[in-house]
Amino acid sequence: MAMFCYQCEQTARGTGCMVAGVCGKDADTAALQDLLVEAAKAVAMYAHRARALGAVDREVDVFVVQALFVTVTNVNFDPRAIAERIRRGAAVRDKARGLYESAAKAAGKAPQQLAAPADFRPAADLPTLIAQGQSVTIADRLKALGPDIAGLQNLILYGLKGAAAYADHAQVLGVADDDVFGGFHEVLDYLAGGPTDADELTAMALKVGELNLKVMELLDRANTGAYGHPEPTEVRISPVKGKAIVVSGHDLKDLAELLEQTAGTGINVYTHGEMLPCLAYPGLKKHRHLVGNYGGAWQDQRKEFEAFPGAILMTTNCIQKPREDYAGRIFTTGLVAWPGVTHIAAGPGGSKDFSPVIEVALAAPGFAADEPRQTITVGFAREAVMNVAGAVVEAVKAGTIRRFFLIGGCDGAKPGRNYYTDFAQQVPPDCVILTLACGKYRFNKLPFGDIGGIPRLLDVGQCNDAYSAVQIALALAKAFDCGVNDLPLSLVLSWFEQKAVAILLTLLHLGIRDIRLGPSLPAFVSPAVLNVLAEKFNIMPVSTPQADLAAIMGKP
Repeated sequence: MAMFCYQCEQTARGTGCMVAGVCGKDADTAALQDLLVEAAKAVAMYAHRARALGAVDREVDVFVVQALFVTVTNVNFDPRAIAERIRRGAAVRDKARGLYESAAKAAGKAPQQLAAPADFRPAADLPTLIAQGQSVTIADRLKALGPDIAGLQNLILYGLKGAAAYADHAQVLGVADDDVFGGFHEVLDYLAGGPTDADELTAMALKVGELNLKVMELLDRANTGAYGHPEPTEVRISPVKGKAIVVSGHDLKDLAELLEQTAGTGINVYTHGEMLPCLAYPGLKKHRHLVGNYGGAWQDQRKEFEAFPGAILMTTNCIQKPREDYAGRIFTTGLVAWPGVTHIAAGPGGSKDFSPVIEVALAAPGFAADEPRQTITVGFAREAVMNVAGAVVEAVKAGTIRRFFLIGGCDGAKPGRNYYTDFAQQVPPDCVILTLACGKYRFNKLPFGDIGGIPRLLDVGQCNDAYSAVQIALALAKAFDCGVNDLPLSLVLSWFEQKAVAILLTLLHLGIRDIRLGPSLPAFVSPAVLNVLAEKFNIMPVSTPQADLAAIMGKP
């Protein structure tokens, strides 16, 4: 077996990628990503014990978070870049060990001698490093532990990877929390011990959900602190004449820096994919040359970027193998990377110079003419919704609004996702749809109208804005003096990668029941584990829009 990976929804045959990743990563990259996780565990084992003695180090903290984020689906496909990070991990591990040993000595305690992976030593050459990675893939654990225990361990790990992505976005904007970093170290240290108790593993998975809730709050605070609270905003989705740059991914700071550097150049900037919600932030939409959104979700980028007559900037995960037609026009930054693609690294102080992107945009033809104006409305995060909460509550009490549906999550290319389009279209006209993440592209350009001036489709934002959705639900529950599970609210979610896993664990941590999940269930969740989740939370796979709607609307 050259590799084994089953962390995303599109994994081959619904069981696992064993030759090459459906995402585009090869076996070497997969092995190095697995090895990077082991390096993160090694650092975390010492950092966890050091923190218990009051010793912390921000370089150590950030390394662990970024190492996990690098291994999220569709982030970093560059073997040499990952290898460099692995080798740096050994140095950071030594720093964490020194931190722990010094703190133990100061406390009059003898430091523990830790077992593997704490003693990890990376090879000097790339082929041997890849061989090291092949020795720690999950295939052997799956065989040794069985699908239930191995699946629970990976449920925890994948949720932690998703939370790490959000934590990194927050710390880039200067918002971090020592307890959150400590949570990452604690969970990785736990996994490094090879736990096998199913009940304990399930409890830890929910603890990851709790950690992710704190992380999403940090990111919400970071984004709104830097750029203001999103406002309902009419967004153009058809191009305008002129030179152009399209920005994809999730990172608001990268977009902000690019907007500042392109001011006065005559270049129009467009968002793509999960960057669409950026157009609702006051601190970003104030730039007049941020003209709208181009294209849809991540899986359509190769076709859309080929047709885009300008430069392309990928800020975080969601990159696919670039086509030759635009390989010279695409750039990466942050943790995202593809071999041969020009990478914009951060300079002193964390700032970035996007001059290469700007030069390519100015040399490209740009759009020759305005296309007919088309718009959608975004920006219904928690502040915007809560500003009209009184009207919403009254509409529910009057029977004008019968139910709320949260239809959101990741989009993807695998067949079956038309379910979400069909479901949204069949939602009764006296019901409101909340949506977030790139799954919204399945239906966000359809006309849904309004109910007494309240739009029937409320775009809450990015995937991490599940925090906003949770806060909206909690506020409504308070207004109606009931629990969230007693609200006229149904969750119909789509998943693709590990951030969706983190959000699902957060919802389960909050005790939210009756979630419908699709388009297929995670390959790492065995039937036995699914039975536990079904029994405790009544989580269930989606079936058909007609059957699911009939079951939901038939509830009292």
